[in-house]
Amino acid sequence: MAGERKPDHASHRKRLRRRFLDGGAAALPDYELLELLLTMAIPRGDVKPAAKALMARFKTFDAVVNASVDDLRTVGGLGEVSPVAIKVVRAAADRLLQAELAGKDVLSSFDAVLAYCKAVMAFEQREQFRILFLDRKNRLIADEVEQRGTVDHAPVYPREVARRALELHATALILVHNHPSGDPTPSRADIAMTAEIVAALKAVGVVVHDHIVMARGGHASLRALGHL
Repeated sequence: MAGERKPDHASHRKRLRRRFLDGGAAALPDYELLELLLTMAIPRGDVKPAAKALMARFKTFDAVVNASVDDLRTVGGLGEVSPVAIKVVRAAADRLLQAELAGKDVLSSFDAVLAYCKAVMAFEQREQFRILFLDRKNRLIADEVEQRGTVDHAPVYPREVARRALELHATALILVHNHPSGDPTPSRADIAMTAEIVAALKAVGVVVHDHIVMARGGHASLRALGHL
C-alpha cells in the first residue's frame, strides 16, 4: 500500500553489529549470532527467517557449523554463499584450536587437546581415525587422519602407524577416533585394536599416551578406563 513503511533491515543489521561489538558473542543468542553471520554472506534483506530455520533444523549452534554443505543447502533462504561462510567459521575455529596446541606439552594442555578433537571429529558422520604425533617433550609434530571409514568402522593397520611414527621421528602419540552414533563408549574392537597398536609401537620405542574416543555425547579415554 502507498505510504506503508517497509522494514528497515539495514538498521537491524547495524544494531546486531553494534551489540556484538559492545558485548561480544555473549550479547547475542545463537540464532542472532547466525543472523549476523548471514548478513555478511547475504548483502540485503531479512536473514532472521534463515537463521531461525537453521536452528530449527540443526537445534544448536555447534550442529549448524558442523553440518555438511549438502545438509546446509536443504535449508531455504541461504543462497549459494551462506553454506560456504558457515563452513569457513568452522575451519577458522579448527585452526585457532590447533594453534592452542602449538609448541606446548600436550599432556599438560589436555583440555585443549580434547577441545580440538571435539571440534574436528565429534560431529563427523563417518568414523575417522586421527593420530597426534609428539616429540620427546610431548609437543605436537603432526596431526594426521590415518583412515576414514563407514558409519561404524575405520580400518587401522598397526604397522602403518609404526612406520609413520618413525618417518616423523615421533617418540609418542595420542590415538583419536570418533563414534558417529554419539556414544563414546569404546567397543571391544576399539580396545583390541589399541592393544595391537601399542604392541607394534613398543617394538620401535614409541609410547602411546592415550586413545580417545570422541562423540557428540562426550568423550572416553581408554587410559582413564584402564584399557591402556
